[in-house]
Amino acid sequence: MEKLTVIKVGGKIVEEEATLHKLLDDFAAIEGHKVLVHGGGRSATALATRLGIESRMVNGRRITDADMLQVVTMVYGGLVNKNIVAGLQARGVNALGLTGADMNVIRSAKRPVKDGVDYGFVGDVKQVDGERLGELIAGGIVPVMAPLTHDGEGHILNTNADTIAGETAKGLASRFDVTLVFCFEKKGVLRDADDDESVIPALTPREFRQYVADGIIQGGMIPKLENAFEALKAGVRRVVITSAADIATGGGTRITWPEEPESK
Repeated sequence: MEKLTVIKVGGKIVEEEATLHKLLDDFAAIEGHKVLVHGGGRSATALATRLGIESRMVNGRRITDADMLQVVTMVYGGLVNKNIVAGLQARGVNALGLTGADMNVIRSAKRPVKDGVDYGFVGDVKQVDGERLGELIAGGIVPVMAPLTHDGEGHILNTNADTIAGETAKGLASRFDVTLVFCFEKKGVLRDADDDESVIPALTPREFRQYVADGIIQGGMIPKLENAFEALKAGVRRVVITSAADIATGGGTRITWPEEPESK
């Protein structure tokens, strides 16, 4: 089975010139098949502010009304995505920018109102066309995926980039030996948020639950790790959480599944 690396990078990394250039250099150097999934939230917030559109967040998730949907579609599917594609082409990588609507690769359902929170035009992924996407990849194309999906009824939906990366990796796991890498600003999952060197080298589901109970792992890292474990359960071979600066070095936190049996 051929190897495939799925890299997810946050908006902060792809929105700043210096970090974007290093990311593109490192990503271009990865051997074999690969996919890049990106965010772009800060650029969306900045454009919305210029247009007089309020940005509202709940639990780290963007409320996406009709006006904000236009902003994120322009920013994620346009500005950020095409800057990455152009940068990869300059490095000899035959990249193709995609949203979930393109080739129907990712279809979602609009998130229902829950606990009184209406997220608006936000999508929860329902299916990934791994066969069609896999055909592109096998043909030498490198997909660059924006955090947008569609509902099959003509509506674009704003969709969490971590979720897109995890679902894409799962959708391709039957065809490739998949490594999923979540990149963000830290070197990995930290024992101490104030100590960038306190990286947890490996993490099982049991350890994850304990770290959450102890308050060591919290906030946005919890859904990121939940995505990681779900990906491993669905057949992804390896999941790593690391910094974008370290994707070429193999550092970070390795997420493991299944966990070791309990000792008696």
